[in-house]
This record gives sequence, C-alpha cells and structure tokens, in this order.
Amino acid sequence: MSRLLPFALLAGLVVLPLGLSASPYLLNALITTGILTIGAMSLNLLLGFTGQLSLGHIAFFGIGAYVSALTSLGFDVEVGFGTRVVHEPWPPVVGFLLAILAAGACGWLIGRLSFRVRGAYFVIVTISFAEVVRLVALNWVELTQGPLALTGIPAISLGLPGLGTWTLRTKLQNYYLVLAVGTFCYLVVARLVASRFGRTMRGLKENESLALSVGINATRTLTIATVISAAMAGAAGSLYAHYLRIIDPDVFLFSTTVSMVIMVVAGGKGTLMGPVIGGLIFGLLPVGLRPVMAPEAQWIVYGIVLIVILYVMPRGIVPGLAKLFTRVRPARPVPVLDASPMVPR
Repeated sequence: MSRLLPFALLAGLVVLPLGLSASPYLLNALITTGILTIGAMSLNLLLGFTGQLSLGHIAFFGIGAYVSALTSLGFDVEVGFGTRVVHEPWPPVVGFLLAILAAGACGWLIGRLSFRVRGAYFVIVTISFAEVVRLVALNWVELTQGPLALTGIPAISLGLPGLGTWTLRTKLQNYYLVLAVGTFCYLVVARLVASRFGRTMRGLKENESLALSVGINATRTLTIATVISAAMAGAAGSLYAHYLRIIDPDVFLFSTTVSMVIMVVAGGKGTLMGPVIGGLIFGLLPVGLRPVMAPEAQWIVYGIVLIVILYVMPRGIVPGLAKLFTRVRPARPVPVLDASPMVPR
C-alpha cells in the first residue's frame, strides 16, 4: 500500500484542478503550496537523510528567484573601477537552469565552509549566509531594485518543436508546471536515497564515527547532499519568481524556512512522502482557516494542529500511519514444517 500511495496522490493532484477551474483562489493556493513543498523536499534531503538542519535554506530559494528573474529581465550595473556589466534578457527557461546552477554553487560553498567542523556550525553558517544574501538584495538597489522589487518578470515559455513557443501565463498552466517539477524532484530524491550514496548519507546520520571508520568521506558526502538540496531549492525559487512575476527582499523571510521545517518534521523527516503530506496540510491549512477566523486565531490553530500531530505521532504523519497500518494489517500465517525425524526404511 505504501508503494501505491505516491501514485494515488499524483493521480489525485493531476485531476484536482478539473474541479477548481472556477476557483482561481484555491488554484493559486495549490501552486504556492506546491512551490513550498519542493523547498521542503530539498530541506528533507539534508534534515531527514543526513541529520543536518539548515535554518538558512531560504537563501537558496531566494538566490534561485533573483538569478532567474535577473536573467530574464536583463540588467546594467556598475561593478567597480568604472566597469559596467550589461546583460541582455535571456529566455526564462535559461534563467530557470541558471537558478539551479547558482543555488547549487552556493550550496557547495556553504558545505565546504561548514562541514570541516561539526556541531552547530552548519546551522550558524546557513543562518548567517541567508542574512547576508537578504542584505545584498535589499541594499544593492541598482541590481535588485531593493525594496522597490523586481517587476515585470516574464512567465516561463516552453519551445515545442513544430508548435512554436508556449508561454505559461494561466494558473492552470503554472499548476501543472509546478506539479511536473515537484514530481521530478521527488523522483530524484527517491533515486538518490535508494543508491549507494543514499546509504552513505543515512550511515553518517545514524553513526558518524562508524561511517568514518569504514572510509566514508563525511565532508564530501555532506557537501554533495547540500549541493543537490540547494539546487532543488533554487528551482523552487525560480518557479516562485516566474509565477508571481514580482519579487523583493521579503522572499528571504526566516518564517518561510520555519514553514519548510514544519512541513518536513510534521510529515515525517527521513521519508519520501513526509514533506509532501506535511506540505499539503500546512500549506493549505491557512487557506481553509482564513475565511472563518481572524489572523491571530489562525496561527493559534496552526500551532495546535502541529502540537497534536507531533504528540500523537512523534516521528511524523507518514511514519505514524505506517506504524498504525502495520498493527492493523493481519499477520501472514507462518507455514508449519514437519519437524519429525526421518526414519530410514
């Protein structure tokens, strides 16, 4: 049953917009929830499978958003000593790819800086990095427009052979784009976790001393995991920028990282479906509460739901349901073998 759950959920998400065509509000909520879920999946690769908590994960998300937006818009900026860099606008798809590469490169830098030591250094480095990037986006007005925001970001266009260019402007088109990217990221994580590299990550998480004793290079393994995680977050940031078509330094808000952590922990860290289930619940819960209660009460209910989930299922929703299903499922009968001695004729 657990193997069928991802396929059933994917099928449900594919047909879900057919009943929401008259509700742009709900469709918009699903798109933003899907983008945050991709970010949660990327965070789960670190937190769930290597045990490394990144509290500055929003930095990779924001870098992806800004790189993709600036690549698509173009810029003319002075970099010092009278030198100006002029960039003409490129297709948004190129910006999407560059966002992945730029975020992955930043992930490599953070990994190389922080994984040579242990303890809370990775958490401190990621938080500091996120704040530095936010300040750059806020103060480098000539490049990022600062608090005035980058506006007019073009929608992503896909070139179809023989059919011309297809620009994804509608909410329905963006929904399926986010679903496709999210499905691809899920498959990447699933394949990675099932590989030898995935076993290495889990070995470092469970017993780092034992893993080091058998020759595992901890710094290299954790850095590669950070690169992949950051690249996925950059892809989510690019989708965010091209969907909203406007971004400002608020994209680096710490509360977004907290939301991703909640999605991972509540859904079940170290599981493939955990961030997806947690993302859908805590991404859509505020949407359901908004029409019936004040913002202050919404946050109270949000916190109560999280506390109840972790109290009933301390390891998260997916591990909790899996344990419950194992208890309910009847045990398979064990075949009884004839243990009587063989008597020779």
